[in-house]
Amino acid sequence: MTNELLRLLLLALQLGFLALLFVILYRFARALRADLRQAEATAAATRTGMGRLVVLESPGEEPSVGRVLQIGPITTLGRDLNSTIYLDDEFASGTHAALTFRGRAWYVEDRRSTNGTWVNGHRIQRPVALSYGDELVVGRVRFRLER
Repeated sequence: MTNELLRLLLLALQLGFLALLFVILYRFARALRADLRQAEATAAATRTGMGRLVVLESPGEEPSVGRVLQIGPITTLGRDLNSTIYLDDEFASGTHAALTFRGRAWYVEDRRSTNGTWVNGHRIQRPVALSYGDELVVGRVRFRLER
């Protein structure tokens, strides 16, 4: 009798382990599917144009005044040639600022620049949410965020 009880207990443990493994794999698949949907939504927004920066004022040749710059989900601005948007301005740091699209809003973050990053005339100290129409100053280059 004890032999059969041990076998039943072992079978119950095995089935419990399989059920636990199934739950873990199911949750992993759901999280993966949600991440893939979010990535697809971000990619679709990029294809349709998430936003753009219009250059309102620029002391150097790059970028020129009036130029329209398409921006992606993560866009860096600075004097470094590896920046997404290169700024020919001695008042701009190497990687001066970063624009990121999070959820449904744009955020700008100063990357410890010497001269600071300004939004609508106010120097920012931490990441700040942007609205379309806001003006952004990086170094001496002034931009407007548009759709």
